[in-house]
Amino acid sequence: MRIPLLALILASVLPADGPGVLKSVFSKTNFPLTADPASPSWKGIAPAVAEGDHFGKPVPGHRTEIRSRWTADNLYLLFVCPYETLYLKENPVTGAETNKLWNWDVAEVFAGADFANIRHYREYQVSPQGEWVDLDIDRDRPKPEGGWTWNSGFKVKARIDRDRKIWYGEMRIPMRSIDTRDAAPGNQMRINFYRIQGPPPDRKFVCWQPTGARNNHVPEAFGRLELVK
Repeated sequence: MRIPLLALILASVLPADGPGVLKSVFSKTNFPLTADPASPSWKGIAPAVAEGDHFGKPVPGHRTEIRSRWTADNLYLLFVCPYETLYLKENPVTGAETNKLWNWDVAEVFAGADFANIRHYREYQVSPQGEWVDLDIDRDRPKPEGGWTWNSGFKVKARIDRDRKIWYGEMRIPMRSIDTRDAAPGNQMRINFYRIQGPPPDRKFVCWQPTGARNNHVPEAFGRLELVK
């Protein structure tokens, strides 16, 4: 069978799916957001680790941990984010989303469960001050407003430990905003985690799965999140 030339070109230039798999551990009940890895809901949950830039080069002092749990209704994510210098938006607003929040320090997750159209996915961000934004991303049919007017209904909580120079961000994301399937053990979604940290011109970019380009929006490089009991 002849392989179309375009398919051969894409296969040669696009990275394969990232090798990382994060196990999201089942919880029978939903739980309050604490942004605290020592809380009962998070105690003993093993993290994934992001400590390299877009090309996998180590980013010293910014080793980021990401933990995950799930219920029938929600996906929970907890970021543990060491920092050297914070770069925060003045006069933060936490009661409504902040467009272009990525211009300041954030933790981000890109997630999608449509394996037939991997260039359509959702983006969720939390800042050290508890600001947030969520976006509906389609790389083939970009939305005029960038997708930020979409609303997932997700919730966040954040706190800063200035003595230890770590900030913590937690998300509770409605499962239906990512996946049309009922949540069940064994379900997978395509996912990647990022941080943008510190003031320009020396901002730090940390990726869980390297993208191979100076760009977070490379869905071909996403890893996987698997729901487990």
